[in-house]
Amino acid sequence: MKMVKSLLLGSAAGLVAVAGAQAADLPVKAKPVQYVKICSLYGAGFYYIPGTDMCLKIGGWVRAEYAYGDNGNFAWGWAAGNANSRNTNNSVMRARGYITADARNQTPYGTVRAYIAVGLSTNDTGLQTAANQFSANRAFLQWAGFTFGVAQSFYDFYSVPASSLWGAFPASDTGDPGWTVFGYTAQFGNGLSATISAEARRMTQIENVSGGAAGGSVAPGSFPSALGGAAPLAGGAGVGPGAGAYGGFQAPDIIGNLRIDQAWGSAQIMAAYHEVNANYYGLPGGAAAVGNGHPSDEAGFALGAGIKILAPMIGKGDYFQAQFNYTDGATRYIMQTPNSNWGKVDGASEGFGVVTDAVYGGGLGAVGAGNGGATSLQLTTAWGVNAAYDHYWNPSWKTSLYGGYAEVDYNSTANALLCSGEGAANFTGTVGAGTVAAVAGCNNDWSTWWLGSRTQWNVTSDLYLALDVLYSKIQSASLVGGVFGAGTPVVGGSACVAATVCTVADQDNWTFRFRVHKDFYP
Repeated sequence: MKMVKSLLLGSAAGLVAVAGAQAADLPVKAKPVQYVKICSLYGAGFYYIPGTDMCLKIGGWVRAEYAYGDNGNFAWGWAAGNANSRNTNNSVMRARGYITADARNQTPYGTVRAYIAVGLSTNDTGLQTAANQFSANRAFLQWAGFTFGVAQSFYDFYSVPASSLWGAFPASDTGDPGWTVFGYTAQFGNGLSATISAEARRMTQIENVSGGAAGGSVAPGSFPSALGGAAPLAGGAGVGPGAGAYGGFQAPDIIGNLRIDQAWGSAQIMAAYHEVNANYYGLPGGAAAVGNGHPSDEAGFALGAGIKILAPMIGKGDYFQAQFNYTDGATRYIMQTPNSNWGKVDGASEGFGVVTDAVYGGGLGAVGAGNGGATSLQLTTAWGVNAAYDHYWNPSWKTSLYGGYAEVDYNSTANALLCSGEGAANFTGTVGAGTVAAVAGCNNDWSTWWLGSRTQWNVTSDLYLALDVLYSKIQSASLVGGVFGAGTPVVGGSACVAATVCTVADQDNWTFRFRVHKDFYP
C-alpha cells in the first residue's frame, strides 16, 4: 500500500513539474505600449516620433476659388497686359492644397525647428487644361535665433491675406510665395526684437534705351528686354536676358528691422539695401554688347514702417494694420505682386504704367535713333501705403475694409529715355554724345489706388467661406505724340485714324472673388 501511495505522489509531483516547465515556455501578454506619445512642449498637435526626442506636427489646408474680372489670373491681376477683348478671360477657377510638417527638438542652444509646406496649385480659365502644378512656399530651419531657407522676408509687416483674398495690388508681403532668407533675430525682452537678414534680391526690371528706335514699344503686362528692341517677354515673367536686364546675382539684399510686440498690438520699422547692377549698353536694335561697357552699379534702398493696433473695445478680434514704404531703385519692395508693367485697354483708349528699378541709355545708335550719350543708372523712386481694418460681428462673421495707394516716379533723364523708346522724344547732338528730350505731354509718372472689402463666414474653427469685392484704378502715364505697340499713333484725348488704341486715359476695374477653405491641422 505504501508503495502504491509513493508512486501516486511521485507521478503527481512529476506532472506539476512538467506543467510548470511548459507554462514557463508560453508567451506572456505584454503591457500596452504607447507607440505615439503626445508632445506638449510646443503646443497642440505635436507627437513624438517613436524612438526619438523629436516632436512632429502634420497639418495642411485645401481651398477652391472662383474669380471674375481679374484678367484670368489670381496673382498678376487685372492690369497685367489686359487687352480687355473677346479673348480676355474674365472668369478663372483655382484649387490649391498644401501639406505641412513641423519638426522640433531640443539642443544645448535651444529648440531647433524644421518646417516645410508643399502641395499643388492650379488655375483653370475654362479650357479644362489646367495642370496640377507642384507648389511649395516654405522650407526653412530655425535655431538659436537664426532662420535659414524659404520663409517670409523680414522686411514685411502688413499681412495682405489677413484682410483680403486678393494679392494683386501693390504691397511688400512675400507671405504667400515665400522668400529665401538667411537671418538672425535677437530678443531683447519685453517684446522688443531686432533682425538682420541677407535675402534673395527683389527685382523688377532695369530698362535700357540704348539704340532704341523711335516707334518702340512699352508693352503693358511684360518686361521688354529693350525698348524698341527685342520682342517683349511673356507677361509677368519678370526680368529676362538681353540689354536692359539685370546683371548676374552678385550680392543679396540686406534687410534690417526693429520690432515691438505688446498687448496693444505691434509695430516695426525696417530698411533694405538692394544692389542695382545693369547689363551692358546696347547696340541698335536692343542687343547687348559685351564690349560696349555698362553703367556703374548703384545702391538702391527701401524704407518702411508698419503698425498693428488691436481693438477689442470695438469687437473681440478686431484690429487695424498699416504699412508705409518708400523705395529708390528697389520698386519690388512696394510691388511684390503684380511684378510687371501695368496696362488695360478700354475701347479706343489704354492706361499704362512702366515698372522699373532703373533706366539708362547711350551707345552706338544712329542719330535720331532715340539715344544720347551714355548715362548712369537713373533710379526709379516709388512709394506706397496699405491699410486695413478687420471687424468681427460675432465669432462666426467678420468683415474687413482695406485699401491703398502706390506711385511710381521718374526723373527728367529717365522720363526722356522712356519717352524715346515710346516714340515721343527728340534727339539732338552727335552720335553717342547727344541729348534726348521728351515731347511735351509724354510723362511716365503714374499711380494706382484700390479699395476692397472681404466678408467671411467661419462655419467652424477650421472651415470658412468668403467673398471679396475689389475696386482698382490706374492713373495712367501720358503719351501724347507717342506710339503704342507696332506704330499705333497716340493722340491725347482725341480720335485717330485706322488705330485700335489711340488715346491714353485712366482705367478702372472691378473684381470679385469667392473662396471655400478648410484647414486640417490638429
